[in-house]
Amino acid sequence: MGKVLDITTRLKAQDSLEIGHKGSRGEVLDMTEARQEMISRDRRNVKRTILTEFVGAFVVLPEQGLMKVALYDISENGLAFDLDLTEGSFQQGEEVAMRVYLNHSTYFPFTIKVSNGRVIEDEGVVRHGANFVKGTMNDVALHHFVKFIENVSASLKTDSGDVLVSHIS
Repeated sequence: MGKVLDITTRLKAQDSLEIGHKGSRGEVLDMTEARQEMISRDRRNVKRTILTEFVGAFVVLPEQGLMKVALYDISENGLAFDLDLTEGSFQQGEEVAMRVYLNHSTYFPFTIKVSNGRVIEDEGVVRHGANFVKGTMNDVALHHFVKFIENVSASLKTDSGDVLVSHIS
């Protein structure tokens, strides 16, 4: 037979604590701010790389052709792009074919699904957030492209024109 523990003194002490708290009022905490902070932190659980004017990007509009967009940022799960306010906007849930051009004639295509869109009045654009559609063409190339952009952007420098040569004899 096992050892029997006597917990009567602990129970009496716990009862006296409960009786002491019955008349006191607890403080009510507003969890809204803490909740919003947690949502924001969870929402961006991947590293984003800001891309403004780094590579050429276009969306493919059926029966209309290509429309230039400005890539804003990119992560392993998706990207954000800006569309001029005068051009309209895409709807949430809409799947859009996209092309990233590495020069004037070389590109790789992929598909995105628009997750949100919001007007940025100061910049005159609609910023769209989109997720990459997995299982479509170029998943591997897209993964490597994102990693390339992340690595290169860490060491980018701005050319101020100080290294131009005017005449060589």
